[in-house]
Amino acid sequence: MPTSQPTTPVIPTLPNLRDLGGKSTGDGRRVRPGILFRSVDLSRLDEDGTAAVVGLGIRTVYDLRTAQESEQRPDRVPEGMRRVELDVLADASDNAAAQLGPVVEDPKQAERILSAGGAARVFRDAYRDLVSLPSARRSYRGLFRGLLDDGREPALFHCTTGKDRTGWGAASLLLALGVDEDEVRADYLRTNDDLLPALRPLFDRFEQAVGDPELLEPVLGVREEYLDTALDEARARFDGIDGYVRDGLGLSDDEIDRLGETLLEDA
Repeated sequence: MPTSQPTTPVIPTLPNLRDLGGKSTGDGRRVRPGILFRSVDLSRLDEDGTAAVVGLGIRTVYDLRTAQESEQRPDRVPEGMRRVELDVLADASDNAAAQLGPVVEDPKQAERILSAGGAARVFRDAYRDLVSLPSARRSYRGLFRGLLDDGREPALFHCTTGKDRTGWGAASLLLALGVDEDEVRADYLRTNDDLLPALRPLFDRFEQAVGDPELLEPVLGVREEYLDTALDEARARFDGIDGYVRDGLGLSDDEIDRLGETLLEDA
């Protein structure tokens, strides 16, 4: 049964922000509250939002976006925090899922690309890339090892909307730590509750332009089948999450053990 989760302050400019702490593992431990956060990008942080983020004690921000995304919408990183660039999709020949911004503003393009299951196909391909691309493996290795280097200093990781690259990063890390898969899936799907209401104006503009808002839901939200695709890819290529972390990301048994010692506590 899912455990009660720590309360994260509501920051309107970070609608998909949450603390990954409180989730239980099979050996009676739980993820330490207050040291591991996921969110959307920090490009819209205002003065109040900055103060709230500073109040969380975050020392390191891991940016999983492409260089182009980071350049177009640079993070507003509060003073005293360091930012680490980890371009998950650097080696992708077609970053379709990361380049759908113009499509969701154009009903004709959306109908052509996203209808008849097109959106799901794009995201299934994208989630396989999150597991298998060399740049993705380098980036998630950098995230996992960075968290080791951070010790128990709070850290935050994000992509643009905090749902796909961030979602896989959170899911794979939590599973590697031994968190129950039902809790991992619940955290992954929580994005639909936390993010989609904040994107309501985008749905409204699309509808006003005579587009079908239902076309946008599989693009702007998450689906369990996307996570399943990534897990299937990890099983096919690396024999599951343990193999993905060891062989795909290259973490040693000692590093994996120390990651647990760093991020987990007795429940």
